[in-house]
Amino acid sequence: MEQLPKSLEEAIAEAMVATQAALEDGYTRLQVELVFPELRMMPIAQQFLSAFEDRGSRLRVFFPDAGAAALARRDWGDKDYAIRGMGELKAKMQPDEELFIFIEPSSVEVGQLEELCTEAGDRPVVLLNPRLEDIATIGIGYAGRQLRERFLSQFDSCYYLQPTDGAAISRSYPSSWRVWLEREEGEYELIAEEPRKPVGEALNQLLLQATGGGESEAAQPSAMKRPGLLSGLQQFLRALSQ
Repeated sequence: MEQLPKSLEEAIAEAMVATQAALEDGYTRLQVELVFPELRMMPIAQQFLSAFEDRGSRLRVFFPDAGAAALARRDWGDKDYAIRGMGELKAKMQPDEELFIFIEPSSVEVGQLEELCTEAGDRPVVLLNPRLEDIATIGIGYAGRQLRERFLSQFDSCYYLQPTDGAAISRSYPSSWRVWLEREEGEYELIAEEPRKPVGEALNQLLLQATGGGESEAAQPSAMKRPGLLSGLQQFLRALSQ
């Protein structure tokens, strides 16, 4: 990813290529994240899955529930691969299935997801836009959360794209994590490449260095204090939603 995608379709296409490359290199637990508010997942999933349809019945697609799976079957028409809800009786994996893609699983379904991943064994699993960050919401104790977090740590990010105020974070396998800064309205400049995802204070420091921020600014909770940055974020989101 030498520059940020200019449209949502371009971002999905990049995610398809990155996922295929990671699978070819032997990764078996992957996740793809397009971190934008109010995304409509059904058309995104349909475009993303087109990269894997040549696997036919060797592909299995899971939605969080039977209702979403039924809606996909209705809207997408006949497919050579199975589309099921995670809790369906027919959700049992078949021996000849080689790739499992989960569409937007949440912390509510993390128990079912873990069971299905165990059933998958060493066969590859891809999570498309998982919503698993707040494990505490599923009502389990500390030890249970630790086990769940250990399970989720098995997944490698092969594609990630998230705009934030005046900046963006991205990763497209096999590239490293990249941080972008808005220099002009809607134009982003690559300012850093990191082996791990920069978050919190580490991200703030990278942005401060790029903008020439001083010690007093470093004490602020965010490095993005310039006027107009939020409007740049909104423009980026609008462009990706076109």
